[in-house]
Amino acid sequence: MTADLILSNARMVLADEVVLGTVHVADGRIAAVDTGGTAVPSAQDFGGDYLMPGLVELHTDNLEKHIQPRPKVHWPTSSALLAHDTQVVAAGITTVLDAIAVGGTLNDDIRDHIVRESAEAIRSFRAAGLLRADHHLHMRCEVANKDVLRLFEPFKDDPLVRLVSLMDHTPGQRQFVDIDKLRIYYQGKHAMSEAAFQQLILDRKESQKLYSDRHRRILVELAREAGHVLASHDDATEEHVDEAAGLGLTISEFPTTMAAARAARARGLRTIMGGPNVVRGGSHSGNVSAADLAEADVLDALSSDYVPASLLHGALLLHERHGMTLPGAIATVTRNPAAMVGLDDRGRIEAGARADLIRVKRLDDGVPVVRRAWRQGEQVL
Repeated sequence: MTADLILSNARMVLADEVVLGTVHVADGRIAAVDTGGTAVPSAQDFGGDYLMPGLVELHTDNLEKHIQPRPKVHWPTSSALLAHDTQVVAAGITTVLDAIAVGGTLNDDIRDHIVRESAEAIRSFRAAGLLRADHHLHMRCEVANKDVLRLFEPFKDDPLVRLVSLMDHTPGQRQFVDIDKLRIYYQGKHAMSEAAFQQLILDRKESQKLYSDRHRRILVELAREAGHVLASHDDATEEHVDEAAGLGLTISEFPTTMAAARAARARGLRTIMGGPNVVRGGSHSGNVSAADLAEADVLDALSSDYVPASLLHGALLLHERHGMTLPGAIATVTRNPAAMVGLDDRGRIEAGARADLIRVKRLDDGVPVVRRAWRQGEQVL
């Protein structure tokens, strides 16, 4: 049981406004939210820093980066998980869905060997109370991979799984319509020769023909039977969105065009875009800008994707540069993503909510600094 906590003189980012006030925490939940200060001597004085809900991350590849810091390098999983956990909390993330690749995109992909050990490490460290953030699983299923069903089978009824996404990274469509962008990615990351790259394209197009449609249907059935939330990935066309909606998917991750994002909104799917896209001012793959989606009011949430620090920074830029109110921008990284995966007990500062909170200071250049973080009232940073 955590001790009572009082956080005062804070600029509290609430659902619809920002007010100076005090939050009282008891037994891991927010007990009261008051305007003004407090005379309680034990209260922590924020000195006007922001008090925000802890961030909720639905799709980060950061754990994978720690496990495989270089091509062909397999770092010890326990060490990688602890480093990843510390990094996401330092970025203000108190709830994280670790995106585990189920089926790689290369024939000798090391990802296929680390799916189970990554999940086992998360499960055991979580049970032992060794993690700062609240970790869950996001299973990233590559539908064109011949082994994806076998790799997903052990997780189909796993209660730690909060999200299952259906991915198809076949060259020439979705994320990589531009083959030159794909070439830069693989030759830069994997030092792949041109001949090997051309063979990769042929192999993956053949795999798509053999497996994608069948695997997509089976994975949807398995996930729906278990009650998992389902997402599409890199929707580029209205037809992609129609297919996703027809299968009962509720989230469109990283739509690559404005047309797809508008179609997702029309069909009732919630959209997620990358924080790095916002911070960098555009997509590294040459796809639609997340800022354009925000200004068109078809953006629901951000994900840090491959840079944990981009989540809060991106949300603040949505407010400063792209017309969102500060509460609305912070909702894209707190309340909205939490609701998208059924975590309705967090992501907001109000009585009864989980006391997942962060203290944030802004530097002169606008970069946010997370000075403190609490998960269920316990300080974790």
